[in-house]
Amino acid sequence: MITEADLKADLRRYLQDARDALLWKLDGLSEYDVRRPLTPTGTNLLGLVKHLAGVELLYLGFVFGRHFDEPVPWFRPDLGPAAFARNADMWATAEESREYVTGVYRRAWGHADATIAELPLESAADIVWWPEEHRRATLHRVLVHMIAETHRHAGHADIVRESIDGAAGYRVGDVMTADDPSWWESYHEELERVAREAANDLKRPSRRSPR
Repeated sequence: MITEADLKADLRRYLQDARDALLWKLDGLSEYDVRRPLTPTGTNLLGLVKHLAGVELLYLGFVFGRHFDEPVPWFRPDLGPAAFARNADMWATAEESREYVTGVYRRAWGHADATIAELPLESAADIVWWPEEHRRATLHRVLVHMIAETHRHAGHADIVRESIDGAAGYRVGDVMTADDPSWWESYHEELERVAREAANDLKRPSRRSPR
């Protein structure tokens, strides 16, 4: 028989896997590399961590009336969405050190994990910014949301980190291109060749069978 404790353990494990995967993407990088924007929309590694720290405090704390004792400059949900400039939680200022941002994230885990441990999965929160039909959400649903959100951003971090130094993978030490660089190079070239071939094929007039 599956118990609530079993369900919580499964959900928390998937959440923790994503948390760990995200944080290791910063390992071994310079202050510049953890902060620099590497997509047209400004995606950067430390900003992803900063964002998810606030999301954990919001969804696994604030919405259940469990407030974080430590003041966090970018986390003031009581003030509403107009409290900060757009995307303020998606990048770290020069004064916000890597250690500070990752430390807040880790402490947010502890606060979130206490919520998971102490509340039943059917505990409900009123999430006023969700659509009316979904705003009354259980802890179980919020946990699923958090897992999806964290894995999504961990995937962003995968691409950003790979574009910096080729480190790609789920766990610390995974550098996929390190095992056989020449194979990965030829693999990349093959994909490029096929993409160009497919594009050229689409430009050709279609050949129809004779009637």
